[in-house]
Amino acid sequence: MTEFPGPSAPKTAVIAGIGSYLPPSLVTNAELAARLDTSDQWIRSRTGIATRHVVSAGMATSDLAVEAGQRALESAGKCQADMVVLATTTPDRPCPATAPEVAARLGLNGVAAFDVAAVCSGFLYALATATGLIAAAMANRVLLIAADAFTTIVDPSDRSTAVIFADGAGALVLRTGAADEPGSVGPMVLGSDGDLSDLIEVPAGGSRQRSSRRLPTPGDEYFTMRGRDIYRHAVQRMTSASQRAMAAAGWATEDVDRFAAHQANARILESVAGRLGLPAEKRLSNIERVGNTGAASVPVLLAESAADNSLTAGQRVLLTTFGGGLTWGAATLVWPDLKAITA
Repeated sequence: MTEFPGPSAPKTAVIAGIGSYLPPSLVTNAELAARLDTSDQWIRSRTGIATRHVVSAGMATSDLAVEAGQRALESAGKCQADMVVLATTTPDRPCPATAPEVAARLGLNGVAAFDVAAVCSGFLYALATATGLIAAAMANRVLLIAADAFTTIVDPSDRSTAVIFADGAGALVLRTGAADEPGSVGPMVLGSDGDLSDLIEVPAGGSRQRSSRRLPTPGDEYFTMRGRDIYRHAVQRMTSASQRAMAAAGWATEDVDRFAAHQANARILESVAGRLGLPAEKRLSNIERVGNTGAASVPVLLAESAADNSLTAGQRVLLTTFGGGLTWGAATLVWPDLKAITA
């Protein structure tokens, strides 16, 4: 059992390690075009995606999460964690949560572990949760994992979603630290609008459908979204949240060195960055070869960017996400000096 110190001087969460994992199976646009009414050019022009990684038969979200978690712990010096927070929309089972199993497989059996569900905003919601727990002295070191096997809930015959979504996991180790340390989590902005919950949904499988005692309509077990409406809300909400986070941090646009947005769609990314006045050289992106990996999107992007030196120590980073719920968020931080492990 871990004992936690009581509150003393104000503390916050500091990034101490980062890792990511993408399943080895790769699907190209050509493969999708062979079975869908589409083409490589159509997919690229509308999404910016060329390839995406997908889980193989029998592989689950927990498998992705364990791989990313191991890499983050190694990046942090093979440390231990006293809490595990898992952001996911695709748990291994509806019940129980997936985080306790992930913790046990990582050798962390006995620590507090729980899931956070905020669809593609899950990473920032989990980051806010972990940061709050550290600030409240409820944890000294938190392993935060964002993992999704999104292709397991996407209709493989639906051209509008099958070409976009992919699978993967990213993880951070957060430790107790001071607000002026590199890697400390800065001001965060989170929001939601439940009146628009039907814009992104999986209609079947929940208590509402089950309690009706009606069999689900064929196809209701799959993820659906209303693309045009989502585009408009994503651009508006991510832009606004980013502006508010920068203002809270005391940053002007020119103070931002790197922009790491949820890799939803190349058109959305271009529009948000344009509205914020952030030039192409400041934008981090891996959507062309990774696709939309749900909650894992931003931490995978950060890990890969740190590994290839697109993101370096001392750079001021603006993060933003948007997902079902509707949910959205933004955060600021100064990148620390650490080794990212992606393979």
